[in-house]
Amino acid sequence: MRPDTELDHLLRADVRTIRAQERDVFVRLAKERSGDIVLFGAGGLGRRVAAGLRASGVEPLAFADNSAARQGILLDGIRVLSPEDAAREFGADAIFVVTIWGANSPHRFAQSRDQLAALGCAVMVFPPLCWKYAERLLPHYLQDLPHKVVEQKEEVRRAAGLWADEASRAEYVAQVRFRLNADFDGLAHPVQHPQYFPDDLYEWLDDEWMVDGGAYDGDSIRMLTQLHGDRFAHVLALEPDPVNFAKLAASAAALPPRTRDKISCRQLALASAAGALYLEVTGTAASATSVTATTGTMAVPAEPLDAILAGAAPTLLKLDIEGAEPDALRGAKRTIEAHAPVIAVCVYHRQDHLWRIPLMLKEMRNDYAFFLRPHNEEGWDLVCYAVPRVRLTWRGE
Repeated sequence: MRPDTELDHLLRADVRTIRAQERDVFVRLAKERSGDIVLFGAGGLGRRVAAGLRASGVEPLAFADNSAARQGILLDGIRVLSPEDAAREFGADAIFVVTIWGANSPHRFAQSRDQLAALGCAVMVFPPLCWKYAERLLPHYLQDLPHKVVEQKEEVRRAAGLWADEASRAEYVAQVRFRLNADFDGLAHPVQHPQYFPDDLYEWLDDEWMVDGGAYDGDSIRMLTQLHGDRFAHVLALEPDPVNFAKLAASAAALPPRTRDKISCRQLALASAAGALYLEVTGTAASATSVTATTGTMAVPAEPLDAILAGAAPTLLKLDIEGAEPDALRGAKRTIEAHAPVIAVCVYHRQDHLWRIPLMLKEMRNDYAFFLRPHNEEGWDLVCYAVPRVRLTWRGE
């Protein structure tokens, strides 16, 4: 089926129908079982789902996990069993919900499904369970209620017309399908080129001036120097998490002097206007800001890129800032309009970023070519590349 035809098929249902389906799909899939739940995967997602179920009055029977280090312990008061032991004890009646889904992992749902099916278990992936208990469990990164996609069907269709190549169009439809149907099997495997530095879309400049928004521990800078050495003019690395920032500064300091002198690091969050945001300090790539203070957060300064970059002319803008990308782009509007940098921006942190972000960029400038590339499994590290046509090296299909 052609991507545009499939997209029309996916979006044809009305919102009321989708609402009814998303409430009932877990019950329908688990109808031949007792309704009891075993969570397969006792990592961060498994524990989050378990907490949400308990808050909804549902007690999981157990965790099942392949990690020998976890087996035999109580985790949040729930037993952790080997898959074999869990299958023997609960396989006849319970539904096994796979709660393994994380960045930087080669895991695919099909692997867990095949493993549990071989043990005689009934298996499903976690989104239908989250839809049923959405008040406690959603949103979670791009996972959210499917009817919200249909509510925005006109924007979804408009964004579908932006992609420059067939690979991007196919990826876009697969990602929409993923958000609507939790179709993990329909997602492509990651592309091979390094994230943010594609070798087939634009040519690297010896005077490249890069903004690294969400610089984490310096991982993108390390990749840049591995690929291009000191062939760049400047990198401005921005990271609000103090633990990550210390790692970033140390990573930059360890570079050869000629390279190190071209890099400046600032402990700062990006926003549409100057002020303060509240950061959950994790010391991981998942450190995220919000506009509201909650338990465990700290206030961090935030500034718009237009103010930070006054007098500079960036040629490359990378943004991986855990859901704050649209706000940061609004704060960079004058810079984008004036200088047309290549933009590499993550679109997997929220359900609607897949279409909202490219549409935002299209409104700012009309001379970008858009590409969509997956850099990790199962929806993670999905990047929209906006390349000004004067810098485009991709020559068509």
